[in-house]
Amino acid sequence: MVTVSVSAIEAELSEDERAGLELVRQSGGIHQSDFWKELDVSSRKGSRIVESLVEKELVDREDAVYDGHNTYHITPTARDLDFTLLMAGDMLSPYIGEEEVDPNSDAFSQWIMNLAYEE
Repeated sequence: MVTVSVSAIEAELSEDERAGLELVRQSGGIHQSDFWKELDVSSRKGSRIVESLVEKELVDREDAVYDGHNTYHITPTARDLDFTLLMAGDMLSPYIGEEEVDPNSDAFSQWIMNLAYEE
């Protein structure tokens, strides 16, 4: 199996692909119907850009309904997400999960204390 780094893949993107990737990353996710409008390209060219970015595993594309029309929602791949704002030292925020967090709990207090130690 050949492994290629993300930066090597990104270095070979066309100018339009680079602009599209930046748009998806900055927005955190965008509907394909808005994607091509924001890039000021035709819907056909916008679709090709998205397909290329999906093939290169730089973005994810899921079926969506937007303004009553079928489209796709384009999001950055998980490797692009920054989880540092959810961390306090090596502890993940207790608010990440299904259950409700008691703000008076020891786990929450310890997480807050770790935030204070980072500064």
